Amino acid sequence: MIRESTGEVINKYKYLEGHPRQYRFDAKEGVFNINGTEKLGRTLTFQPITWRIFTDNILNMGTKNWAEIFFIDEKDCVSSVLFHGYSVDNIFRLIEPLYYDDLTLADVVITALAEKKEYTKSQPKGTYYIATFSYKMADIQRSAELKLFSEEVKIFRQETLTDIANIKTAFHFYNPLLQGEALEELPEGVTYSEVRGAVEEVYQIGNGEA
Repeated sequence: MIRESTGEVINKYKYLEGHPRQYRFDAKEGVFNINGTEKLGRTLTFQPITWRIFTDNILNMGTKNWAEIFFIDEKDCVSSVLFHGYSVDNIFRLIEPLYYDDLTLADVVITALAEKKEYTKSQPKGTYYIATFSYKMADIQRSAELKLFSEEVKIFRQETLTDIANIKTAFHFYNPLLQGEALEELPEGVTYSEVRGAVEEVYQIGNGEA
């Protein structure tokens, strides 16, 4: 994007490197939220710009299959959302038909829906949610713009990075650890929860919300 008054190239998307805006899927309650606080409902619609599907031990949750997807939200913030378990299987079911049509997740707009399931092997019975996915074709011009952006920007989430992840598939994902780069360390006494809160405040200020 070019500022007409000066000819300066500027970036219209807001992104603090390594700290995307965090969307979450709450598999217990069956809702999506922003940063664990702002509830959005049972669906989330987005166009992926970067992703990786991988196996790793992250977030103190043990070794699991994960899908980490980055997108631009409605307020032009680079954002990320994580899925694991059966939800990852459902993403693969989405990728397969796209592949045979010479398309990727970057060419479509995805709607994730929280689908209710029941525990049948435990007593008393309980419920949980998995994410199912549907898609429609994205605007070709916007897709080209987003692909160019994700090629030029180092997109990753610092909290989920290791140098031992088993990557099954990825698109424009940048891992500074594999490039010999050191991650910034948190100041003594500062937690990732506090960092997430500060990052979200920055995005809200950028959107005129704070």
